[in-house]
Amino acid sequence: MKKAAIAAALMLLVGCSEKDRPLDSPVRLEGGIFGTFYQVTINDPLTQEQANNLEAGFLAELESVDAAMSTYRDDSELSVFNQAPLDEWQPLSNALIEVLAISHSVAEKSDGAFDVTVGDLVNLWSFGPEARPKEIPSEQLLAERLAQVGFDAVEVDTQAMQARRERNAYVDLSGVAKGHATDRVGAYLDQQGIKGYLVNLGGDMLAHGYRDDQKTPWRVGIETPQSGAPHAQHIVPLHDMSVATSGNYRNYFEADGQRFSHTIDPRTGRPVTHNVASVSVFHPSNAWADAWATALLVVGSEAGMRMAVDHNLSVLMLLRDGEHWQSIVSPSFVDYFGEDLVNELGIEPWTASNARSIKEGN
Repeated sequence: MKKAAIAAALMLLVGCSEKDRPLDSPVRLEGGIFGTFYQVTINDPLTQEQANNLEAGFLAELESVDAAMSTYRDDSELSVFNQAPLDEWQPLSNALIEVLAISHSVAEKSDGAFDVTVGDLVNLWSFGPEARPKEIPSEQLLAERLAQVGFDAVEVDTQAMQARRERNAYVDLSGVAKGHATDRVGAYLDQQGIKGYLVNLGGDMLAHGYRDDQKTPWRVGIETPQSGAPHAQHIVPLHDMSVATSGNYRNYFEADGQRFSHTIDPRTGRPVTHNVASVSVFHPSNAWADAWATALLVVGSEAGMRMAVDHNLSVLMLLRDGEHWQSIVSPSFVDYFGEDLVNELGIEPWTASNARSIKEGN
């Protein structure tokens, strides 16, 4: 009995010491979520138990977002909303109302280039949960789906926390939900008193504080827009800022000898064809950055940069230039990060006067 008691005590001590063991800083928590990955890097001193609790907490936040906004779950709040009768107000969660309101605002400011009702067109072109055969849709079917699209099809009442569909539009929040989820992880870490962290949710990033005690900014890579192993085209320092990138170079299909991007222009119902390979938007809110990155990718470099100027957006675009890549940034990017960094990265600032020299590829 004495030996058993001693063994039990030793196991208890080992268990306690493991939970209380300080971890080397920074601590990285990572795994899979939403069909992609999460990486949360924390500079604050943590024990193993604290790290485990933090990970469980932000994973619960991510599960909540999935339960509200997934188009792949029949029981999600968004799927139920999409099946609700037309013209009937539906009470919705704070999170869903917030994301719909952001979406409506960016839709208006981008003249419909961002549109959450594009879901049926996304499905038609084989990039959504409908999983249609990978073939070019007929003009008749394209016209039928396009007739239902338009952000004015969804009315949002932020005061009463309700929304309704005024015609049979399918709402797809994939262009903004991941950004909202990134913000949710950051908000949770803020609530837990974490001072320095970098959230990376499938490429959407949110930086808070610093990466070390010397107050070094976090460093994020903007990928070269090409298939194969990821490679950073530019490294940008981030502090209390987020970045979302939209690209049309990985997800596509080929039919009749043509390559079709997954980026659908809600105004035409067709995949975009210009030479913009990726758009990165830097914004305090990743949800706003996510939505704007999608909108600017739709409209292309010249129209996109003019929108960036009109709405004071910090934007970095990567353009195809034959076998090479051209990088351009908006004036707000230069103002925020400084001319020294822009010169160091070898990036060309966009101006109205040099816009003509940038090939749209249309």
